[in-house]
Formats: sequence, C-alpha cells, structure tokens
Amino acid sequence: MVVTLIGYRGSGKSSVAGPLAERLGWSWVDADVEIERRGGLSIRQIFDAEGEAGFRRRERAVLAELLAGHRLVIAAGGGAVLDAETRPNMRRAGPVVWLKARPETLIERIEADTSTSERRPNLTSAGGLAEIEKLLAIREPFYRETASVLVDTEGRSVESLVEEIAAAVRRHLEQERGGGTV
Repeated sequence: MVVTLIGYRGSGKSSVAGPLAERLGWSWVDADVEIERRGGLSIRQIFDAEGEAGFRRRERAVLAELLAGHRLVIAAGGGAVLDAETRPNMRRAGPVVWLKARPETLIERIEADTSTSERRPNLTSAGGLAEIEKLLAIREPFYRETASVLVDTEGRSVESLVEEIAAAVRRHLEQERGGGTV
C-alpha cells in the first residue's frame, strides 16, 4: 500500500511525509525531488527546457513507478492530479490524502520557503496570490475527485496532522483486512 499526499504547493506535503512515514514504519519520497534527482535538473530548469508538458510527462512516469511501491508515503507535486492516468493510479495504490489550506496561508508558506523561487517556476503570468487562486480553481475538483481523506492544515502542527493521517491509514488497513465496515 502507498499513501499519497496531494495538495497545492505549500500545503505541507513535504513537511508531513517524513514524519508520517516514520510513524507508520514506512519509507517516503518527495516526487518533485525524485524528478529533479533523476533528471539532474531543477523543476524550473525542466520547465524552461521542456515546458510544463515535458515536466508533466516526467512526473507521470515517476509517479507510475512510485505508486507501484509498498509501504511508501509519497509527497506528490501540486499539479500531479491534473493527469488523467495518475489520479486513478493514486486511488488504487492506497489512501490519497488532500492537505488543504486557504490561498492566503499557502502564499505565506511559499514565500517563507527560500528554495521555492530558485527551484520552482511561476505557473501563470500573475504569480503570487492571484496564481494560487487561479490554479486552485482548476485543481480543486481534481483534488476532491482523487482524495479519500481531506485534512485541513490551517493552524495545525505537523504532529497533529501526522496523528490524523496515521489514524486514517489504520482505518484503511483495517477495511482492507475485512476488520472494518465500509
């Protein structure tokens, strides 16, 4: 089984993935970091050289491989749910957890992350809060469709998020074993 964390950039996927994996006794991977590692390029460099379509092709391939794993927590890229093949693959692999926050919170978190501007491009000409609001309008239906668990990250510690998600994973495992009700 794989637990996939989805949500917009700044929602907490990378911050939660490691502690969640440790709690579960599993491994974890940040899909964006894995894409960069395999390509030897930052996401920004991939976008510059291949455009968003090239990056999404790389993302689809890496996620297809990772989603075939076992006892793995994946911090998926914010736009991974845009791919029509990836969404059902996520659901088949195990629980998909949507980490959600208000646009104003997301922009604060993104601006506080000093590596974001170096590694990641703006995805619209607007940038900033306007970009977040525009992309959330596009992506939220896909997050909703894909997620089996919704977790609001507003004002919460990583520890409390990990507790909530770990409990949801335990329920999922119990249901898989026939110990729970559907």
